Amino acid sequence: MISDSDLTDLLQHAKTIAVVGISSNPTRASFGVSRFLQRQGYRIIPVNPAEKEVHGEHVYPTLADVPDAIDIVDIFRRADAVLPVVQEAIPKKPRLIWMQEGIVNEEAAQLAESNGIRVVMDRCILKELARLLPLNK
Repeated sequence: MISDSDLTDLLQHAKTIAVVGISSNPTRASFGVSRFLQRQGYRIIPVNPAEKEVHGEHVYPTLADVPDAIDIVDIFRRADAVLPVVQEAIPKKPRLIWMQEGIVNEEAAQLAESNGIRVVMDRCILKELARLLPLNK
């Protein structure tokens, strides 16, 4: 379990957040959360093979296609689809894998942690940012 102080440090120093499973549908959680992350000053890197552009950002089909460094991988996928995402994330060396509320995959978490990547499961990054850090309006 990651401590609040470690999580605060990771969130304060992160610049880029890959949002895997992002949707252009405004009723989806990934849409609202990623918009919130942008408004807090993070650069979002949308990842979804079914999308082309979200929030003015080019959408990459997979994490492997992202040419830039990634600090956090925020996952909006079913729990049974998380392991391949983590396998793709490992070569990118993110500091944190984040599985949104309702998403728990122990095998994926163990794989990430065995590769030196911290993990958060079953928590909303928006709610945790609001709890831990002062927010931009």
